[in-house]
Amino acid sequence: MTTIDPPAVPIVATDAEDQPERTPALEALYRGFESELLIPLWTQIGDLMPLSPRSRAVPHLWRWNRLLPMAEQAGELVPVGRGGERRAIALANPGLGGRPFATPTLWAAIQYLNPGEDAPVHRHTQNAFRFVVEGEGVWTVVDGDPVAMRRGDFLPQAGWHWHGHHNVTDRPMAWIDGLDIPFQHFAEATFFEFGPDEVETREAPDRSRSERLWGHPGLRPLTHLQPAPATPLLAYRWEHTDRALNEQLALEAEGCRATIEPGHAAVRYVNPATGGDVMPTLRTDFHRLAPGTATAATREAGSSVYQVFEGTGEIAVAEHTWRVERGDLFVVPSWQPLTLTTEHGLDLFRFSDTPIFERLHLHRVQTEGGRP
Repeated sequence: MTTIDPPAVPIVATDAEDQPERTPALEALYRGFESELLIPLWTQIGDLMPLSPRSRAVPHLWRWNRLLPMAEQAGELVPVGRGGERRAIALANPGLGGRPFATPTLWAAIQYLNPGEDAPVHRHTQNAFRFVVEGEGVWTVVDGDPVAMRRGDFLPQAGWHWHGHHNVTDRPMAWIDGLDIPFQHFAEATFFEFGPDEVETREAPDRSRSERLWGHPGLRPLTHLQPAPATPLLAYRWEHTDRALNEQLALEAEGCRATIEPGHAAVRYVNPATGGDVMPTLRTDFHRLAPGTATAATREAGSSVYQVFEGTGEIAVAEHTWRVERGDLFVVPSWQPLTLTTEHGLDLFRFSDTPIFERLHLHRVQTEGGRP
């Protein structure tokens, strides 16, 4: 039987003011710690318990006009089928050592499907969604329910439900996927299961069964009164999101308090069975900034990913500043200040890991001029 030596755990004695005096006895103690795979807190506390969050992720921007042509090229070169499962290209944060993660808890990717293609059926414990910044023609089939995907639609996909996609048109389509893959990977809690190679129906109805049952504002079917851990509504249509945001800004103009700050309308996608977040680990919002709006700088414990849906503006995350336009994606790491500014108007889709932090009582927000 081969014995594998445990990895080294180097401990370095320093002359820092907050460290014990360096002596031969202390050095010998540290070598003893190393041999038993022990690490004293006093040499690590600055990294383990900083005064405020220090994210390994860094602010970063991905340009849609660069992503989309590469996704189109992948559509020509890379087949969709068993093995790869999806023609999805993940955003890799430059601070995370080459992992395909946008933040330590969030995964985001552009997915591309050619005309007539099927993305095979599977299920996984990771919670997921699709958001469409442009195009239409793909139906995602969830547990046999075909759901149309169109520009501006938000399409949640809770964990452990069978799902595949099919493109019924003569045009390709791209969208973004968001999942909690990094969180579940770190927690070592993931399961995955293959389904059929093709979706079980190629129907393409205008409205899915889930919308016909759940898509009526303020109304709940009496056959489904029990709380659900994730939303049973599989499509949140753009026309409803757009109207809600416009009404907030109209009410603000009439003197009513309807926006979260002047010129800044926002809505949250919620689970109609509970009023809470659409999924246990993911929060999704949509933000509309009226022309000439600038937001207050805000920090939040936990990370988020934004996609520009329409308009142009300037984004400042910590020391980084970018001009953004339709389709661009950017990351806001934990406790990094974010400011949004627009001259002509800006629409933004956002998803975050906030539900995880709230359930652990670790969520914290600080707005410019306020306290944590």
